[in-house]
Amino acid sequence: MNDSLVIIPTYNERENAELIIRKVFSLPKAFDVLIIDDGSPDGTAGIVRGLMAEFPGRLHLEERSGKLGLGTAYIHGFRWALARGYGYIFEMDADFSHNPEDLVRLYEACAVQGHDLAIGSRYITGVNVVNWPMNRVLMSWFASAYVRFVTGMPVMDATAGFKCYAAQVLRTIPLERIHFVGYAFQIEMKWLAYKYGFRVTEVPIIFTDRTRGASKMSKGIFKEALLGVVQMKIDSWFRRFDRPATADRAAPAFPASATTPAPETR
Repeated sequence: MNDSLVIIPTYNERENAELIIRKVFSLPKAFDVLIIDDGSPDGTAGIVRGLMAEFPGRLHLEERSGKLGLGTAYIHGFRWALARGYGYIFEMDADFSHNPEDLVRLYEACAVQGHDLAIGSRYITGVNVVNWPMNRVLMSWFASAYVRFVTGMPVMDATAGFKCYAAQVLRTIPLERIHFVGYAFQIEMKWLAYKYGFRVTEVPIIFTDRTRGASKMSKGIFKEALLGVVQMKIDSWFRRFDRPATADRAAPAFPASATTPAPETR
């Protein structure tokens, strides 16, 4: 078993599934892959099953009945990974909007540079988005600005879904208390890592919109994020963020690194 697991949720990704799996396994750093498929009617899970014999012990599949949401898929994957002792656990989309080659950079930010959470950031060095319409770029950028304003959390790309967690982050965050399933889930996980005092950094990436398959974005997901940020901030006033006594205390969140500038506190 490798020390790193890439979790890829899927729903109707038959056009991308085999391509993304083979790309991850072609990288110079070894990663295992866990596909979590929500009952894709297009046969995505069958494609993954057909590849498992080719990549024994490295490619894994968890099948769920029905479309249960991005957040619950990742929480399922986090628990699966922690039970098997992985040290570094990644979130990545199946549609190549996240370049698999950047997995190595996210890994190095945690395993080499010592961060606890590395975020693949579209906005830490400007706006690095390809093939999105301007209205969606603006919506995404202003969503992150809104999160910074409401929470005070200094993350330039608060809705990013390309991340590497050191296992101690996921062991500390009470996963059973995660409320949200869409973009708000991505914000909530960063917020909790920040509040628990983990070392977090943003690694610049270029985000390229999918060229195969259909987007899963909806107005409901955006509404959840808009309202959820306020709820998340209010809830934080009434809970403690104590790290387990056995955990190593981390340095203050969001330190500068040699390759990634620390975002400003706003």
